[in-house]
Amino acid sequence: MNNIVAIVGRPNVGKSTLFNRLIQRREAIVDSVSGVTRDRNYGKSEWNGKEFSVIDTGGYVRGSEDIFEGEIRKQVELAIDEADVIIFVVDVEEGITPMDETVAKLLRKVTKPVLLAVNKVDNAMREKDAVEFYNLGLGDYYTFASISGSGTGDLLDALIEAFPEKPEVVEEEKVLPRFAVVGRPNAGKSSFINALIGKDRFMVTDIAGTTRDAIDTKFDRFGFEFNLVDTAGIRRKAKVKEDLEFYSVMRSVRAIEHADICILVIDATRGFESQDQNIFWLAQKNRKGVVILVNKWDLVEKDTMSTRDYEEKIKKELMPFTDVPILFVSALTKQRLLKALEASVQVFENRQQRIPTSKFNEYMLKVIEAYPPPATKGKYVKIKYCMQLPSPTPQFVFFANLPQYVKEPYKRYLENKIRDNWDFSGVPIDIYIREK
Repeated sequence: MNNIVAIVGRPNVGKSTLFNRLIQRREAIVDSVSGVTRDRNYGKSEWNGKEFSVIDTGGYVRGSEDIFEGEIRKQVELAIDEADVIIFVVDVEEGITPMDETVAKLLRKVTKPVLLAVNKVDNAMREKDAVEFYNLGLGDYYTFASISGSGTGDLLDALIEAFPEKPEVVEEEKVLPRFAVVGRPNAGKSSFINALIGKDRFMVTDIAGTTRDAIDTKFDRFGFEFNLVDTAGIRRKAKVKEDLEFYSVMRSVRAIEHADICILVIDATRGFESQDQNIFWLAQKNRKGVVILVNKWDLVEKDTMSTRDYEEKIKKELMPFTDVPILFVSALTKQRLLKALEASVQVFENRQQRIPTSKFNEYMLKVIEAYPPPATKGKYVKIKYCMQLPSPTPQFVFFANLPQYVKEPYKRYLENKIRDNWDFSGVPIDIYIREK
């Protein structure tokens, strides 16, 4: 098990900038507005040959009426529980504030090592100003500047020394499949993940746009093992007003690009709207496996036909790619969540599927013989051989004497025949016609 480091402090002291520096990627969103980081954001770092996990937390605020700040406080306390070492970040420019004293009071009760890190110390004058942080009663402090990186080496040396001794376990790290949970704001993505993993890993409120970063969680329950990625809700460009939200959307788009499977969560009470469709096409364009979950199904008034009608309506919007699993779930009542998991894993397996060339030819050449490509300008197209390409996503090539005469409708016919005989549900297929 890697050691875990939690970065805590009041809002806007530079926790996310330090987090990004440690993991050497711009993973956490950084903005001068306080309260940007809301969930615990996890990353991997390494110093002097020692690997450790880093948790970036939201700014700790006490006594606030703000619903987000109350939730952030809970998330920070959870991160402190999970961590082996805590880095408490303060700001030399503002000195000790009442909020710093509140956080220090909380940390003095913790039995784990706490490193007091004074940020924005980039000259000798500020080095002197940092002395006042002894008053927090947490012992020695480390000065650094998270933007330029000066002083972070000493902080990291102290961090490595503070780690408790853990038995070394030599184990090859498995590359786990990535399942990104995507959808519009407030569709229930975080509630869905919390319900699956059985604890409040993500912050959930009724306000759209609560999740801002795309965050990974390792899922290992019910015999399934993969990385679940919670993403910020994707809105239409016209609705993206602030820079911050623009970065959130970009992060979600990047999460889709890096995922294997996209679990598209839609709100049953709102229906399959144009933005849901856009997200679906974004996943399809990136050749990702897709599972559609109609969430909040417990809130919909139903008659005997409702699931079938609802499914038909969605499939009509998805034409021509309609071979997609659609499940009706409720994150709140945990209705059909296990089925949703099974469907997602099945789609992942479908995407990995490889068909032996001999079997593929045996079936497809009979299909082509029964219904050959239409003749164009009196010329007949002959397809004599076909195979699956060794690509990460299902791609098939058909060798013909006149490939330029094979049009899109015939390619769709070939795709439908492949889907009839092999299970590629939820997975986009590419068909290429090449000259033999």
